[in-house]
Amino acid sequence: MRTIKQTMQVLLLSVTAILMFSGCSKFLDRKPLEATLDDLNQGGLEGQIYGLYGAIRNGDVAGQAFGGIPWMALHNFRSDDSEKGSSPADGADWEVIHDNFQYVKDHWSATIYWDQHYTLIALANTALQTADSLKLNDPASQVNIGEAKFFRALAYFDLVRVYGQVPKIDFRVYNPSEARRPKVSEAEIYALIDADLQAAITVLPPTWATGSGNRFPGRLTNFAAKALRAKTLLYRQRWAEALALCNDIIGSNRYALTDDYFKAFSIEGENNSESIFEIQADQGTQYGTNEPFSWTGICQGVRGSAEWDLGWGWNAPTANLVNAYAAGDKRKDGTILFSGQSDGVYGRTVPAFPAVVPRAYWNKKVYPNPATQASKGQRQAGWYNHKVLRYADVLLMAAEAANEVGGAANQTLAVNLVNQIRTRAGLGNVTFTTQAAMRTIIQNERRFEMALDGERFFDVVRWGLAPTVLGPLGYQARNRYYPIPQAAIDFANGVLVQNPDY
Repeated sequence: MRTIKQTMQVLLLSVTAILMFSGCSKFLDRKPLEATLDDLNQGGLEGQIYGLYGAIRNGDVAGQAFGGIPWMALHNFRSDDSEKGSSPADGADWEVIHDNFQYVKDHWSATIYWDQHYTLIALANTALQTADSLKLNDPASQVNIGEAKFFRALAYFDLVRVYGQVPKIDFRVYNPSEARRPKVSEAEIYALIDADLQAAITVLPPTWATGSGNRFPGRLTNFAAKALRAKTLLYRQRWAEALALCNDIIGSNRYALTDDYFKAFSIEGENNSESIFEIQADQGTQYGTNEPFSWTGICQGVRGSAEWDLGWGWNAPTANLVNAYAAGDKRKDGTILFSGQSDGVYGRTVPAFPAVVPRAYWNKKVYPNPATQASKGQRQAGWYNHKVLRYADVLLMAAEAANEVGGAANQTLAVNLVNQIRTRAGLGNVTFTTQAAMRTIIQNERRFEMALDGERFFDVVRWGLAPTVLGPLGYQARNRYYPIPQAAIDFANGVLVQNPDY
């Protein structure tokens, strides 16, 4: 795939798809595992749970809802740090829709995003119903239940951030008509998220490590559930609860910042000390639906020719981001590849602007090691894991929550946490002056620490800064939420109504 064509088929509504979805999928970097309900024993639900790990990663265009171009568009392009990228003619409509905030109701990007999030939810609901019907209460099955609830919560958190009020489907669907549901309040969706993540925290293990290493790299832990729940609480300004969860993760001493910011995103840095949850991927001599590959590296890699044919060039850094870094901030060189300059890591020079595609900057966080390219026999890095939750994110969430809770001890804590982030970035320490000043410092650190990671748009919206930050790009108050895809509205036969202002 080299360009996005408007003639590309759009997936049908997710609930219809789930009725045909088999139990065959992939778990982490394993080959596909076959499982049916008859195969399940009283010791677990692995066949279906493994399918959840596969569904969130790939499956042709399906996986693009969690790290591919539709995900990039809704999570990144709408921010001031990222733009559509590639060449001007490649997916020109995406730039108008997402970069310029001229949303449309029937573009395949948002339709796939909606469909595949509800597909993941439906898979989780099916697993949960199976466990309930078989009355599986053993420890292994309880872990599987926790995994299903985490994935359901993650999908709903994305949906409520992107669309606001959405239908709540927390049961197994046997007939598509059962999925014709109206929207519910955001509070009701968050209540489900809270319940799911609290249950996951209770039953998921703190680690999958054994004496000889990690048995299941990338498999969910209760710390992943705590980190995700802390983030959902942050969005509702429930500061004290978010801080308590973050402090629990920090106090566990299971995680630490890596020494080198860029290496945290390299193939060598996958599943490192900073990783709390990342979607696993691998790739052989060619990517396809029978491989556990990811679109994350492919869709964002430098778009060039010959040895620089690294991907499709989407999710490109903006000049606004490039020019905003403080002098000496190591995260700039860890995040940005500059056309015509040395890559600063592997001894190669990026093709000069505008040699192939007229773009001055590229995303370095998915820049492949030439040695890995050679060993895989691929230029485009389908093997890149998608990092969903990092320890650096937890430190900054804790700092934000501590600053908002206030008090001398929390002021000191917020400063110490921010300075851990700044020290790795090669910057000097900050000191506390006022809560408002510290709030601005934390917001800036989140911008540079999480650049191009899919957090910036949602951050400026929840901080109330979107009119100021994004207004010059065309943002209006109604752009906080995206319109519900027309295909979903049509499917619901009048039960589901469109978001206001659309």
